[in-house]
Amino acid sequence: MKLLIIGHLSMDVVHMADGAEREEAGGILRGLSALSGLAGRGDAFTPVAGLTRKELPAMRERLEAMQGVQTDGLYLHDTPVHRVHYYYQNERDYVACTHDLAPPIPFAKIKPNLDVHGILINMVSGVDITLDTLDEIRMAVRHESIPVHLDLHSLTLGVNDRHERFRRPVPDWRRWAFMIDTIQMNEEEVAGLTVEAMEEERAVGHILMLGVKGVLITRGARGVSVYMNEQKKVVRTDFAVPSVDPEGSPVGRGDMFGAAFVYHYVKNHNIMAAAESAQGSTTAGRAE
Repeated sequence: MKLLIIGHLSMDVVHMADGAEREEAGGILRGLSALSGLAGRGDAFTPVAGLTRKELPAMRERLEAMQGVQTDGLYLHDTPVHRVHYYYQNERDYVACTHDLAPPIPFAKIKPNLDVHGILINMVSGVDITLDTLDEIRMAVRHESIPVHLDLHSLTLGVNDRHERFRRPVPDWRRWAFMIDTIQMNEEEVAGLTVEAMEEERAVGHILMLGVKGVLITRGARGVSVYMNEQKKVVRTDFAVPSVDPEGSPVGRGDMFGAAFVYHYVKNHNIMAAAESAQGSTTAGRAE
């Protein structure tokens, strides 16, 4: 199996309320780590992302140490890997700030890597690709029946003049949804997605009418809901997660879930089974 992973590389810097600080792998790196843990013989996972000349050697070495991860899609640009700073007020609540947003990944860097079985687009920074690039991807693979999974993630976030991330609607959300097969959001993201401030069930219904095959809503320690159209009726299936640590940090779990979901979906072509398997193979049952 060959998978293409599109999105900006990032690092998470966690500032705890007690003053402790740590830096750890961010979105795409977390997803690749999850895929590496699932990798079997012949599996290949190619991230497409830009790095500075100074950062490239160390990142290439880091990625090539992960089973199945290939680095052919890395390219040079001028912006450092951006860091998302999480400032915790207590064990659960935090303010996120982001720095060094790279320019969108151009289709010219993606096109040579489209000979794959599935595509994961993770909007880690929110400006990872443009709508026009998504359209070019769709046009390039639509006759090959290559599924495209979109983790909406930071597409629903803006950045203010203090570098703080804040929730804001996505005016073009219908165009984003029209061009993909499956879409993933957490509860806050779907609540803030539409300008009309639709309730979850209504927003999901509109998304499914655009041709999306499945909408996955991650719900922290309560698991994940999968919405699908069945005989012209929207059906919701909830997958509970009985054994989780409710006090654990939610940061990064959605990235792992999305990667594992794509892996299993490409294998079994079953959205429900893939969602259930993704929870079982990662800690993403608590995904956010």
